[in-house]
Amino acid sequence: MMQATHSIRAGVLDVAYHEAGPADGPPVVLMHGFPYDIHAYAEVAPLLAARGCRVIVPYMRGYGGTRFLDAATPRSGEQAAFGADLLALLDALAIPRAVLAGYDWGGRACCVVAALWPQRCAGLVSLNSYNIQNIARAMEPDTPENERSLWYQYYFHSERGRAGLEQDRRGIARLLWRTWSPTWRFDDATFERSAPAFDHPDFVEVVIHSYRHRFGLVAGDAAYADIEARLARRPAIGVPSITFDGEDDGVRPPADASQHADRFTGPRSHRIVPGAGHNLPQEKPQLFADAVMELVANRIP
Repeated sequence: MMQATHSIRAGVLDVAYHEAGPADGPPVVLMHGFPYDIHAYAEVAPLLAARGCRVIVPYMRGYGGTRFLDAATPRSGEQAAFGADLLALLDALAIPRAVLAGYDWGGRACCVVAALWPQRCAGLVSLNSYNIQNIARAMEPDTPENERSLWYQYYFHSERGRAGLEQDRRGIARLLWRTWSPTWRFDDATFERSAPAFDHPDFVEVVIHSYRHRFGLVAGDAAYADIEARLARRPAIGVPSITFDGEDDGVRPPADASQHADRFTGPRSHRIVPGAGHNLPQEKPQLFADAVMELVANRIP
């Protein structure tokens, strides 16, 4: 089990997070995705802590012990909210600059901060490369094969999908784990360690809003309108970056570095990982930790 060892008020949230390693070590923030939780880093975090890093692994909004401070705050799942949450956490912890690493929703938060507040990001590890949504083009159809893999997003656009998620959070999450990482042989115990995080009272609301907002089907939280406007301009990422694609990723097929080359203006290494799907840090923890340490070792003072 990976416990949330601390909590702190950060922006609109009381953030529950796991911390490991020396308090004066180079800071690293590890961000989980949907539908996963901090256990995605159960092996990565101790590897980094043993190498001298201060490791922070927060529950994102709508998961685990993280809670909204005000019942009136919109339960937004938009990308701007994820980025704002991460920035607020860095501020609350008085971390001026950190290596940011993540995948899926968490990777998106890292990309948002790296693009809009690069002075706070010493380096970026991102699955699926440039993970900032292009909402203006969200309604343009993809290939039939890629559309098929996004069935869950279209399901969540309907009230039937909302009811289905409410009715069986674990069933949907487990199905996505299997189909997104078809070569990952996780057992029941591994899934059950993460599943309680989905019992959060705001989980369904945040998830549904996230998958509707990215298609322009619902409005965002007005508090993040300025951030969304900046993201709509597709800002480039100039910080040192290591990007990955899993060769067996069931959400996005792997692509070579050229696909997002124009969105990275700083040093970037892109790597396709055989035998890995969508949950890279939990499937290949040593590889993920080594990538983080490459950026820590080369961080800009």
